[in-house]
Amino acid sequence: MVVKIIELIGSSPEGWQEATQNAIDEAAKTINNIKSVHVKRCTAKVAENKIVEYRSVVKMAFEVKR
Repeated sequence: MVVKIIELIGSSPEGWQEATQNAIDEAAKTINNIKSVHVKRCTAKVAENKIVEYRSVVKMAFEVKR
């Protein structure tokens, strides 16, 4: 088995968990066999002293089919 790892940034107005899920959902449109996600970092965009966007930087592992 061969596993490839990519790095993505997901975003959401609701929270970091949803930002991570959004990254998974988008990747799953073109990638099969996603095996794991490692959340490297969580950040947020702020406007007028309020969080307006949550961001999750993730490493995603998926199996490469031959």
